[in-house]
Amino acid sequence: MSRVTLSHGDGGAFSAQLVQNLFLRYLWNPYLEHLSDATILPTPNRALAVTTDSFVVQPVFFPGGDIGKLSVCGTINDLTAGGARPLYLTAAFILEEGFLLSELEQIVASMAQTAKECDVAVVAGDTKVVPRGQADGIYINTTGIGQVHRGLKLSPREIKPGDAIIVSGTLGDHGIAVLSEREGLAFQTQVKSDCAPLSSLLSAVEDLFPAVRWLRDPTRGGVAASLNELAQAAGADIILQERHLPIRPQVKAAADMLGLDPLTLANEGKMVFVVQKDSAAELLSMLKAHPLGADAVIIGTVASGSGEVLMKTEAGGTRLVEMPAGIPVPRIC
Repeated sequence: MSRVTLSHGDGGAFSAQLVQNLFLRYLWNPYLEHLSDATILPTPNRALAVTTDSFVVQPVFFPGGDIGKLSVCGTINDLTAGGARPLYLTAAFILEEGFLLSELEQIVASMAQTAKECDVAVVAGDTKVVPRGQADGIYINTTGIGQVHRGLKLSPREIKPGDAIIVSGTLGDHGIAVLSEREGLAFQTQVKSDCAPLSSLLSAVEDLFPAVRWLRDPTRGGVAASLNELAQAAGADIILQERHLPIRPQVKAAADMLGLDPLTLANEGKMVFVVQKDSAAELLSMLKAHPLGADAVIIGTVASGSGEVLMKTEAGGTRLVEMPAGIPVPRIC
C-alpha cells in the first residue's frame, strides 16, 4: 500500500502497521515502548503522565456532545487510562476560512465548561487558519498532563489468567450517535454519545488500585481493538461472553443496518478495566455506585494462550474477535 488511506486512521490493523512500520522506525525511544494512552515520565516526587490527541469528528455537533467537549474528554480519558489525575491541557485549533464564529464560540465554551467540571486548566494554545477548501471546518489538537495516582501499576505484563475484564457501560454509543447524525438516520429513541470525562470514575475505585492491572478507554477501533492490543502485548487470550456485552438495542439495530460490529465502534465515555479475579465483584459494585459506571458489567476473563480475543457466543459456539481493519467510519473522533 503506497498511499495513506482512511483505514490508516481507524484505530485498527492498518493504524497499527503505520505506527510500527513508519513512525516507530524513526521516532522510537523507551518512552514509546508500551504505546499506551499516556506516557509516564519519572520525576523526583511523583511521576507525570502526558498524552496528545487530534480531533476531526464530522459533524462537529452531534447528539450528546460536540468537538470541543470531545477534545477535552478524550484527552482527560487518555490520562485517566494512564493511571493519572488530569491537571493541565493545551489546545491548538486549525480553522477553515469561512467557519462560523458563532459555532467556534459554542465549541470553545463547551471545552471550557468540561475542563472546569474536571478542575483542569487549559494553559496554552495556538490557532491557525487555512484557506477555504483546505480543511473541513475545524480540527482540534490537545495535549494533557496529569499526576500519576499512587498504588496503580498498569501494564499488560501485570495481567494473569483468571483476571476479569470489566467495561464501565454500554458500547458503541458514540460511534452510532455520530454516524446517525451524519447519515440522517432516525430511531424511535435517539442514540446519544457517551462523551464524558472519566477521571472521577477512576478516583471512585481508589481503594482497589492494587488489584487493577490495566486500563484503556476504547475509542477508535472500539473494544475489539483495545482488547486485541492487550492480548498481543500480554501474550494471553481474552475470552468474552457475548450474552454479557452491554449494547443498547437501538445501537445494535443501527450497527446491524450499517453492517458494523458494535465491538469495533468508538466509545468516548467508557473505560475497560482488567482486575484480579478476587477483587472483580467489589470493583464492579464500586463502579455501579458511580453515575458513569451504572451499566458496568464483567464481559470476560483472561486465559493462557497466544494473544487472541475469543467470543463465547449466545448460540454456544466460539468465534475469533479480530483486530478491526478497514472499517468505513472515518471522522468519528
